[in-house]
Amino acid sequence: MRSQGFALTFLIVPLLVCGDSSDTWCYDSQDPKCGPTHWKEMAPACGGPAQSPINIDLHLVQRDPTLGPFIFQGYNSAPAGPWTLENNGHTVVLHVDAGPQSLLEIRGAGLPLPAYRALQLHFHWGGPGQAGSEHSLDGQRRPMEEQDTDNANFSTLVSGLKNVSQRGASVNLTSTFPLASLLPGTSSLLRYYRYAGSLTTPGCQPAVVWTVFEDPVPIGRAQVAQFQTVPQAGLPGSSPTPLRENFRPQQPLGGRRVLASFGASIRAAASVPTAFLAHVHGALLSLGLNLWLQQDP
Repeated sequence: MRSQGFALTFLIVPLLVCGDSSDTWCYDSQDPKCGPTHWKEMAPACGGPAQSPINIDLHLVQRDPTLGPFIFQGYNSAPAGPWTLENNGHTVVLHVDAGPQSLLEIRGAGLPLPAYRALQLHFHWGGPGQAGSEHSLDGQRRPMEEQDTDNANFSTLVSGLKNVSQRGASVNLTSTFPLASLLPGTSSLLRYYRYAGSLTTPGCQPAVVWTVFEDPVPIGRAQVAQFQTVPQAGLPGSSPTPLRENFRPQQPLGGRRVLASFGASIRAAASVPTAFLAHVHGALLSLGLNLWLQQDP
């Protein structure tokens, strides 16, 4: 039985790049009048080249021997914190401590030096039984079979969702946890794809290095449902409705290359056994977890 899980991505975000936090944009599920087709009217980069997310065509990816293992520092222990969980009206964000004393650093995997610090985690999800990951592999974004058992590593996050039931609400988590608990196993961290893209919300700046992992992180059915009940922003006096389908439509690849690590799956033109494709598509689930990283000055 295949488990429900998070499709995991790392975003390398330059220091001066940030999203537009104004109220002028939304997803189509919130209001098509301010949905993704209109983002370029408020942020011209959203209509430009090198945009994200994309479909990763396994026929076109190129193996890159420099894409080796990630080196994590501080990910196996729970930092002092506190960490803040926020409902910003578009997603749920976990802000982690990225100050000068932070030990949460990442190196290796073909990334330029110096090290990178974790900034935040945020999530994307669909409706019940619907795909919600931003990226796809070979055009597949279907939700997979869920597991009945919760993933205990997500318990602190999921239990905090009830405390951010309004847009703008935030809460300090009562305890932190090792970020390694949210990642795939060691062998799965060797299977990933790399390309140059953009933020997936306005202003859509094309200055992001994306790492998309092939293997998912398992999560329970009940935990997925908790994300799908988080309320979105609404008109004053209106009844709150759940925030769903909070992901941008996929964008053209253009002339960009997508690189594959040594352990990642690629496809030749010949047919591929069904069992192999089932493994590859295991990352294409109804939630996505994005970890923002920022290079040390």
